Amino acid sequence: MTYRLTPLFLVVATLSLAACSHHADEQAPPPAVVDDHGVLRVPDGSPLRKALTVAPVEMREAPHARVFPATVESDPTRTANVVAPLTGRITELKVGLGDHVERNQLLAVIESGDMAQAYADVAKANDALALAKKGMDRARGVQQAGGNAVKDLEAAQSNYNQAQAELDRAQTRLQSINSGGQGGTSRSIRITSPVSGYVTALSVAPGTYANDTTTPLMTVADIDSVWITANVPESDVGGIAKGQAVDATLSAYPDQVFHGKVGFISQVLQSDTRRDMVRAVFANTDGRLKPNMFAKASIAVPQPAQVFVPESSLLMNNDNTTVFVEVSPWAFERRAVELSYDETAGARVVKGLKAGDRVVVKGGVLLND
Repeated sequence: MTYRLTPLFLVVATLSLAACSHHADEQAPPPAVVDDHGVLRVPDGSPLRKALTVAPVEMREAPHARVFPATVESDPTRTANVVAPLTGRITELKVGLGDHVERNQLLAVIESGDMAQAYADVAKANDALALAKKGMDRARGVQQAGGNAVKDLEAAQSNYNQAQAELDRAQTRLQSINSGGQGGTSRSIRITSPVSGYVTALSVAPGTYANDTTTPLMTVADIDSVWITANVPESDVGGIAKGQAVDATLSAYPDQVFHGKVGFISQVLQSDTRRDMVRAVFANTDGRLKPNMFAKASIAVPQPAQVFVPESSLLMNNDNTTVFVEVSPWAFERRAVELSYDETAGARVVKGLKAGDRVVVKGGVLLND
């Protein structure tokens, strides 16, 4: 059986379909987000309004921990180069490289002809003083008896004074040469340690000659306190001051952080590297920090107030780090930001945001899709 549709039936069917389509449009939910020429708008009724959290950026002053290459050094004020006061032959060497010594401990004995001459000078000065005293006493007695002119007594007094001065000079020189005290022959020089510490350098052996009084026989360093010297670029010197805390790590002790304070900042930059020498003082009673070890020194450099955002607000877009910034209520634009360092809570933003900006701190990944 064949049916034919009348024109009236077609009109009714068309109107019915149109009504159904209009009803369906009225029931369709609103879009979650609308892209308005780069501005993402979240309309009323969008489920994103419950998923997004917007908050203002935080402005705070947080120091930046800068890390610099450094070297462990002995403190020069605790380091002594031991030299021979006179030339001579080393007859005894009482210490070895690396030995610990106490202050005034005997280090070496030197036989020196110049030392014998120093003793002879004292003996001659003593004899000259005794003779001058006799002459002065005689002149005083004669003058009191009325048989001498005053000028003769004055001359005798002058001779005595000169003899006394010469004896003082000879004795002082002898004491400075042999500060360790006489022990042995008059040719012996006893070399003692001026400080307590370790023998860190040794350049002599028994039987050798000390021919240069300016060349150290050995070096004694007290390393209970050492320096860690950091090489700080010129651009960072202005943010470092005496007394700032310094944290140091060394490859010898990778799991330990040593703590010290800036004790000295050089007033002259190194001409070849354009870096400044910043020295920090570290306690080293256990001797673990050894001179010439390499280290990394971390110094907290003060910074002006900067923008910080939670790390949850950061989104990757191609090769850029971005955030969604609120430009009007429930309207956001994507903005690329440049980050610096995030050793503190949150991410430090150096470019792309300013004080007063509001960003999506939670749920931004839903806008990122």
